Amino acid sequence: MSDALLVQQQGAIATLSMNRPDLHNAFDAALIQSLTETLSSLGADPGVRAVVLASTGPSFSAGADLQWMRAMATASQEENRIDSLALAGLMRTLDELPKPTIARVQGAAFGGGVGLVACCDIAIAADSARFGLTESRLGLLPAVISPYVIAAIGPRQARRWFATGEHFDALTAQQMGLVHQVVPADALDAAVQTQLNLLGKAGPIAAASAKVLVREVHAAGGDRDGLDRANAGLIAALRASDEGREGLSAFLEKRPPRWVAK
Repeated sequence: MSDALLVQQQGAIATLSMNRPDLHNAFDAALIQSLTETLSSLGADPGVRAVVLASTGPSFSAGADLQWMRAMATASQEENRIDSLALAGLMRTLDELPKPTIARVQGAAFGGGVGLVACCDIAIAADSARFGLTESRLGLLPAVISPYVIAAIGPRQARRWFATGEHFDALTAQQMGLVHQVVPADALDAAVQTQLNLLGKAGPIAAASAKVLVREVHAAGGDRDGLDRANAGLIAALRASDEGREGLSAFLEKRPPRWVAK
């Protein structure tokens, strides 16, 4: 594993920490590849129940490494397209990871860093954290991350922040839906642990399937009949599954289900 990405697994919880603090955890092609491959591996690991995305140093992630961006400015349009597809692959891998994910945001998150936050299922930020979709200041737009950011904050908010590139604080990020919770910096780890504890009490398959349900309901549009059939099929499968039967039995027997850590 590259020194730019630290991986720690404690029990069923895996924590990925971007580790380029001197560069505010900005990512380049190597870090994008490392993150994508590691997330894919964790997603396939039955021993992993949840993934925390974190970083070292004072910043969460400044987005793209400027030296990397400078190099891409002299590359061809096709080379830039391939490079951008790699970032798109990272975002989709994180967004669709078959494990619950938590973003632990201790400091600045700009550009692609906001995309990483938006792709996580739960986002918790320190009250000192700052955010910005700053690409327009460089004559660019947050195109690759836009599906995930718009899903988090909505099109009305996205119009403003995409165009102006201005910074906003953690409370504003919470108000618009980018983060779920804002806490003092010294309470950040405790807040993350609280969410991990809650996930630990949920059925592993149910918790991992929650994002699939939300995505399919959102994508269904006006097909109410098709959505009803799909949702009925989902709940029928869950009820008949070993996990669903164990959860119901545990409830009726007034005991914790087997998946809850002792």
